[in-house]
Amino acid sequence: MAENKDALEKKWLVFYTKSRAEKKTLEYLVRFGFEAWLPMHKVVRQWSDRKKKLEVPLFNSYIFVKDIEANIQEIVRVPGISWNIRHNGKPAILQEKEYRIIERFLESGLTIEIGPAQNLEKGDKVEIMDGPLKGAVGFLSGSYNEQKFTVEVETIDQIMKVNIDKGLLRKT
Repeated sequence: MAENKDALEKKWLVFYTKSRAEKKTLEYLVRFGFEAWLPMHKVVRQWSDRKKKLEVPLFNSYIFVKDIEANIQEIVRVPGISWNIRHNGKPAILQEKEYRIIERFLESGLTIEIGPAQNLEKGDKVEIMDGPLKGAVGFLSGSYNEQKFTVEVETIDQIMKVNIDKGLLRKT
């Protein structure tokens, strides 16, 4: 009985969006009648000739949808959604407590720095999860700030390196 009630309870489900498509995906979700949340914060970006204050997603390529787990497949069909984030084989759920903490951080007006929680280290075998290199498997060859991804082509004894957002990498 409790399991059935739990299945009908709306929760903050976590989805991965196409790169730099978070705001447009939010518009689509709302248009299709979903309750969606895209936490945004202000950052100062430096160009060669000026500085500009921008409002950007707090978590690149992540969006939250409050719904029941049974609707995940319907949500994944919304333009801009790449996949449902999973944790230990189950849909990832942002707990209400975590939601409130994020809201408090955003309301504080303090500068927030975001980094991936997964403990990726130099030498870890990783897979690219999205973008033009999706599915490529290689090794992390740079430090946290360098974000270098290396693919070794063993047969010709050569390596290729590319800078990539660690948020697109998954440890394999």
